Order: sequence, then structure tokens, then C-alpha cells
Amino acid sequence: MNGIIIKSTGSWYIVRGQTGLLYRCRLRGKFKNKGLKVSNPLAVGDVVDFDLPEQSEGAGVIHTIAPRRNYIIRRSVHKSEHAHIVAANLDQALLVVTLVSPATSFGFIDRFLVTAEAYHIPAMLIFNKSDLYDEDTLDYQRQIAGMYASVGYPSVLCAAESGDNVAAVEALLPGKTSLLSGHSGVGKSTLINALVPDLDLKTAEISSFSDKGKHTTTFAEMLEVAPGTYLIDTPGIKELGLVDVPAAELAGYFPEMRALLNQCRYHNCRHVHEPGCAVIEAVDKGKLAVPRYESYLSMLADEDNRH
Repeated sequence: MNGIIIKSTGSWYIVRGQTGLLYRCRLRGKFKNKGLKVSNPLAVGDVVDFDLPEQSEGAGVIHTIAPRRNYIIRRSVHKSEHAHIVAANLDQALLVVTLVSPATSFGFIDRFLVTAEAYHIPAMLIFNKSDLYDEDTLDYQRQIAGMYASVGYPSVLCAAESGDNVAAVEALLPGKTSLLSGHSGVGKSTLINALVPDLDLKTAEISSFSDKGKHTTTFAEMLEVAPGTYLIDTPGIKELGLVDVPAAELAGYFPEMRALLNQCRYHNCRHVHEPGCAVIEAVDKGKLAVPRYESYLSMLADEDNRH
């Protein structure tokens, strides 16, 4: 049988079959991701083939995974030398950010965007909690939104708590598989409840298949918003360490820097202090946003991005 993984508890997988039925499955033996050291061999969004046992109460067995179109990956929280695949086969990635209570750092936003860029996933920003903004904060939000829009990342401003402009987020979803991510406390759960009103029913249906006692919140979950429209909810992320992005390639994942790369004096320019660097010149002339350039330098130095 063929299906999509919609939830993982670490040792068990919930698979939605082609008819819409849910199946509790495990993995057959050891499963290796070619050339990828990951803490989770399978992720939500993966398309798999599985067999069902003859007895109706037994668990299905996953034996094949289809090639992934793309995926979002981060450093594993528990195994520093490993990576963790957040979700696979995405049409778009939506990052929920807040400017107050709490404030999301540029470093975190830009690491997320670089990761999406590296795996060819269109990304957008969802500025939440607009109901907490005063005039100065609203003006600041417009500036930030403009900065990201100018380099190819559109955004939506909304207040999930009051429902203000949630319809604009909903309009982004039809017919797509969307990843929703962000720090803890940015209102992701409130936004999801507004987007998927009967969420409690769907979650209860999925939870009944889960392996009690081994449930963990470190895995994503795919929710069906409407037929053919899926939203992948992820746990709050504290830090998003980059994976498999060599320093020499990093600038290529900043669209505004990518456009300048063939204009530097040296072909192997790292855009830090080299003479004749088109990127540094663009920063000096105000053509490249300072926060974005600072994020680049931070990533190059492999610094923490939680603040």
C-alpha cells in the first residue's frame, strides 16, 4: 500500500493511505538515508510503501520511501553530529514571527530562509500579534516586511488571537502542503486553531493511533485543512542550526547577494573584508540591508541565533 506519513512519535509512524484511512506503522529493520546523518530516517510528508499484517490489530510495516522533492532540515537537538528532518515534500514554508512578546531575531528568520532557499522551497513570513503593536511597532513592521519583500520573501500581518487578517493566511494554503514553523510563543497554535477549526477532532483521530508513553513533541504533524490542502505543524524551535550549507556557498542562498557574486574582484570572495567586494560595497551604499548582511556574517561564524 502507498501513503503519506502524517505523524511520527519516534518509534511509530501514522500513515494516511490513499483512501484517507490512517494506519499505525513501524519501520522494517534499519533504514539508511543515503549520505545523510539524521536522527529520524522518516519525516512527516514522506511518501512510503507499506504492508499490512494479516491480523487486523497489528501494525503496518514501512519498507520503501519515495525520493523526496525537498525537505527542511535542522541540527538535531540531541545528537549534535546528526541532523533532524523537520518535514519533507513541501510546496511552501511559512515562518511565524513576532516583533513583540517575544521578538523573533533576524538571525533566526534568515537561517530559516537560507534553509528553505537551499532546498528550493518558497518561503513567506507571517507577522503575528499585530493587535499588540503600537504605531511605532507597526511602522517598524512595515520596514521589516519591505526589506524582506525586496529580496523575494512576501509576508502577511495578522493577529491570530483576534482573528484579524487570518483570512489572508488561509488564502495562501489551498491545494498546497505548507510547513508552519517558528519560535515557541509566537502564537502558532492559536493560528492553527483559527485555520483548522475542527482541529480537536483531527488530532484526537490521530492520537488514538499513537504509541502511548512514547509520544514526543519533537516531531511535526500534518493536518488536513481541506481536501488536497495540508498544513504541517512543527514544535517551537529555539535554534535553527544550518546543515549541509558550506561556507563557500552560503552567500548564494541570500538572493540579494547571489545577484552580486560575479561582480566581486575575487571569485572566492567571502564578502567579509576582501578588497573589491561587490557585497560590501552594496552594504556601504545602502543597497543591501545591514541586518541581512549581519545575519550572513553570523552564519559564516556559526554563531548561536536564539537572540
